[in-house]
Amino acid sequence: MFEYPIVLAAQPEGGFVVTFPDVPEAITQGEDREEALLYAVDALEAALTFYVDDRRPLPVPSKPKRGQAVVRPSVLESVKLAIYAEMLAQGVKKSELARRLGWHMPQVDRLLDLNHASRMEHLESAARSLGREIRLSMV
Repeated sequence: MFEYPIVLAAQPEGGFVVTFPDVPEAITQGEDREEALLYAVDALEAALTFYVDDRRPLPVPSKPKRGQAVVRPSVLESVKLAIYAEMLAQGVKKSELARRLGWHMPQVDRLLDLNHASRMEHLESAARSLGREIRLSMV
């Protein structure tokens, strides 16, 4: 769901720069391809945090071109982003989610904070309060 195509460009002075056509705020670099791809995950998560903090819709990933690499947030961040996207789709504000869950606002803020290590059962409760369920699969 959150697989974003990247442009991995070798630099004349060495190293690689990673950009995201769908998320212009995300840009990073690494000394080699592997390091650049590793840093790309952090850059993507940081950029998507701006969208959540500003209460903007998340960028829709475009279809990657043949052979184009993609980067996705970690599983925990992907679940948080899916909950956030569902809240936007349903017009549910954080205060309403807090009411549905019987939580205080700081708990909801932490739930949507991509840098906070939320517990999966809290994420599942939030998804259920939105009429959804979380399903994970390994491919």
